[in-house]
This record gives sequence, structure tokens and C-alpha cells, in this order.
Amino acid sequence: MKQVNHIPANIKAWPMQEAVGLKKHLSSINENKDKITFQTGYGPSGLPHIGTFGEVMRTSMVRHSFEKLYEVKTNLLCFSDDLDGLRKVPDNIPNRELVEKDLELPLSKVTDPFGTHNSFAEHNNSKLCEFLDGFNFEYEFISSTKCYSEGLFNDALVQVLAKYDDIMEIMLPSLGAERKLTYSPFLPISKKSGKVLQVPTLEIDTKTHSIVFEDIDGEKVKTPVTDGNVKLQWKADWAMRWFALSVDYEMYGKDLIPSANLASKICRLLGRKAPYQFFYELFLDDQGQKISKSKGNGLSIEEWLRYGSKDSLSLFMFQKPKTAKRLYFDSIPRSVDDYHKFLETYQQQSKSDKFENPVWHIHHGEPPKSELLVSFSMLMNLAGATGSTSIETLLSFVQKYLSDNNNSMNPTMHGAMQNAINYFNDFLKSARVFKQPSDNERDALVELVRKLELLDEHWEANEIQQAILDVGKKKGFENNRDWFKLIYEVLLGSQSGPRLGSFFSLLGKDKTVEKFNEVLR
Repeated sequence: MKQVNHIPANIKAWPMQEAVGLKKHLSSINENKDKITFQTGYGPSGLPHIGTFGEVMRTSMVRHSFEKLYEVKTNLLCFSDDLDGLRKVPDNIPNRELVEKDLELPLSKVTDPFGTHNSFAEHNNSKLCEFLDGFNFEYEFISSTKCYSEGLFNDALVQVLAKYDDIMEIMLPSLGAERKLTYSPFLPISKKSGKVLQVPTLEIDTKTHSIVFEDIDGEKVKTPVTDGNVKLQWKADWAMRWFALSVDYEMYGKDLIPSANLASKICRLLGRKAPYQFFYELFLDDQGQKISKSKGNGLSIEEWLRYGSKDSLSLFMFQKPKTAKRLYFDSIPRSVDDYHKFLETYQQQSKSDKFENPVWHIHHGEPPKSELLVSFSMLMNLAGATGSTSIETLLSFVQKYLSDNNNSMNPTMHGAMQNAINYFNDFLKSARVFKQPSDNERDALVELVRKLELLDEHWEANEIQQAILDVGKKKGFENNRDWFKLIYEVLLGSQSGPRLGSFFSLLGKDKTVEKFNEVLR
């Protein structure tokens, strides 16, 4: 497998580095496959959260880099572990009592509390596919229930049975004393209760590919390990999937490193080296806690998209995957503006530098030009200063800027304005604290209004900025930061804000003077 595209070998962008690492891994095991398989895993015991999206997005970035470097066919498997037993009722679902009665049943047999699908797993799987399709991911969805029940894992399960004692030697040292007494890599599915049982394996029969276990009523039962009669404990299951599906690459959260190490050992036992792996740091909520499907803490994808674009979310996922990040609402505005700055920078970069730019990875090598003509932070402040609750109101202030740039309203601007209005009204409006200026401060602000009134009707941002600086200096503000902070506190109710020259230019002379006079009265 040779590099076919001229992309510098010293590119530091982490998806490129991962692609190079994967290629070395495949070469070391003499793997010459026609198609390289990437996998992501999802446990449908709760609604898919934004971390699930991040894993698919990041894996897709590595996949794309690999394709660009080596022109090898690839596929991405999105595997849902929907045969797993439901161990606890999630906190963030309706009709919890319906689900509680189905504890220990396979997720594909648990009642859907939303009342829209045949099972809880089917509902959650559909939500997963819905948002993956919404982001135009190329993937193949695979159901654990289908793989087990239709015999797709039969050969691998027979191999697990053959290696039973060796797998127990790997797993038992990692378990507590109590768990050791009941552990088995096989979880039989009771014909009497339908539940996924966590019980010891009493006997194994490699000739008939069967195990003996004690059912819920105490009866000893012999059952084949094939055709969906059992499910594997998840660490053994993870290894078995790598083996059965011939997985070459998978990433996971840092908290799963010990589990991945055990799964890698089991995979080698089964006859295949474990895939090339990448671990990422965890996403944290506003309290610094790990985000969880069952708790529903942190941000949902729908919440992010109320305030920011899909591409801004992709940028957030790209940046520093090995650094723990607080995934909360205050991450969104900066991510939106940073995304468009990267788009603008991309147009001026050399070919080699473009590979380092996040937008190359977000858009698979073909990023568009930015159509955000006013920054998102500026739009939020404009919404606050004008009391805008609709795009039409905000557009009346932005329209002049659009026409000056010989550009008409576009979907990017339309979406950004609505997102900015949503963000301001939901988060910033209630947090504003307007300062009552002292006599000296009031005098300086009155002088600023006089200065602004003398400027031409078609004022320019630099002209306004200079007028503000001149008044601040005249009125004895030795530190420009203190002068600007006063204006922000009096006018916007915050201690920081946009570049004032550009903001007042966008707001317009009449509205700017009117706002100052309102607060001074």
C-alpha cells in the first residue's frame, strides 16, 4: 500500500497522523485488503448524544485522510449493541415505568417509551441514523441483534467457545472477588423470561458448540452459543466484533482504555491482531461531569443546532481530541466564528498549509467560501442592542452591509441571524447588568454622543473607532480597555463586546445615538 497523492509527510493535523499510523499498522501485519474497515460503536440504552456524533465525525475524518493518501476503498460500520440487556432505566425518557418492567431484556425487546417504534433500541437506532444522515455521513448501520440471530457471528462465537479457558485467564484478573464467582464471557438469553442472564457457565461442549447454565427457575439448561441463543459480555463482544467484521480502525473514549486492552488480547486469541486504535478525551458538561446517554446531561445535537451551524459542531469535534473539553452552550458562539475564520484563511493558504486547516477535514478537501458577512458575536450583540426578536428586524440593520458587499441574503446569513437571536434571548438577555455611570463617566459618554453626531451619515468603522479613542483620551481614560468596558456595560450590559467601530457602523448612526440617549436619560 503506497501513498499515491502528494501530501507532505510532516502534516501535523491529527486525522492525517492517524491515517499514516493505520497504514503502518496494516503493513506490520501484512494486511493487503481491498477495503479497509472503520468501526464506531453505539449502545442504544439511551438516546444518542453529541459524543456519539463526535466519534462518528472524527472517525470519518481519519477515513477521508486515509482515502486521500492511499486511494484505498474504505467502509464505516456504525454498530449498535442492541442485543445487550437493559441494566437501568435512563433518567431522560418519558414513561419510565414502561421501561422498568423490561429490565434485563435485550434492548431490542424493551418497550419503546416514546411509543413510535417496536422497541426502545429501534427508536434510539432510528435517532442515531437520523442525525448521521442529516450530516451526510457515509456509513453502514449494523444491528447486534441481527448479527447474532441471523448467524453472522456464528463462526466467531464457536471460536470464542474454543478459547473459553484462555479468555477466562485474561478476564478474571481484571475482576473483583465477587464478580469472579459469576463471570462468563457468555450471557445466555433465557427462553423462559427472555432476559439476558449474567450467570456462570457451568459446562462447555465444544463438539455441539453449547454451554450449560442455570436458568431463572434453577433448572440447568444446555443451549448452543450460535444463532442468537447467547450474547457475549461486552469486552469479549468488542473483541469478537473486531475479529468477525475484520475491523481495522476504531476510536473510543479515554475511560475505555483498560477495556480496549483486554479486548485486544482476546482478539489476538481468536486469531487476528486488534485494529489500530485511537482514544480521545471525554466531553464534560457544565459541572465538569462526563456526559452520559442515560443522564442526558451536556448538550444534545438539537440544542447545538438551535444556536450554531452543523459545521461549527464539526469544528468543535475536530479541535484537540485528546484534551478534555467542556461541551456546553458557551462553546457555540466562538465555534461558529472560528469556523468561518478558518474558511477565510483557507482561501489564502498554500496547498500544504490547507491540509492543516480544520475545514479541509470537515469538508473532505473541498471547503466552501464563507458567506457569513457579519460575525456571529456581532449579530448577537446587534440583536441585544436593537431588541430584535425576528430575522426581519435584524436584517433591516444588516441589509446595508450586505448591499455594500454586493451580496444578497444567503442561507448562511439567514441561519446565523436566527441562531444569534435564539442565543441572545435564551442566554444573554437575562444575564445583562447595565451600569449606572458616575457623573464623570456620564460626562464622557455625553461628549462621545456629541462627537458621533458630528460624523457623516455614511460613517465608516475606522472613523467611528477613532472618534471613540479621541474622546476617551480627552476625558482622561489612560487605559482604552477601561473606556471600552464602560461603553459595553452601559450600552450592552456586559463587560466585553464587539469592536465598537464596526458595531456602531452596522447599528447605524441614528440607532447608535438613540441607544446612548436612552441609557443617559
